[in-house]
Amino acid sequence: MGSKPVKWSSRAENDFAEILEYLNNHWNASVTSGFISKVDKCIALIQQNTEQFPFLNEKFHIRKCVVTKHNSIFYRDTESRIEILRLYDTRQNPETLQF
Repeated sequence: MGSKPVKWSSRAENDFAEILEYLNNHWNASVTSGFISKVDKCIALIQQNTEQFPFLNEKFHIRKCVVTKHNSIFYRDTESRIEILRLYDTRQNPETLQF
């Protein structure tokens, strides 16, 4: 069975763009490229086995995959696809995390 397609929410796309902009402005292209590779690797792991990461919210089927010590992917597995809900900087106030 092939892996499910991945769909990024607009919030997750915005999160990713903001993180990349921050990395480009405060670090360098190598750090930015490394972060993109880590995100790609995490998504590949999620596609291999969506249940390998813990629930953040079981009621809404939201799971958390840690990308770096500062960033996590929050996703949901549906019948037809994997939904990337947020790519969240965990240094922010957790009360600001919305899906």
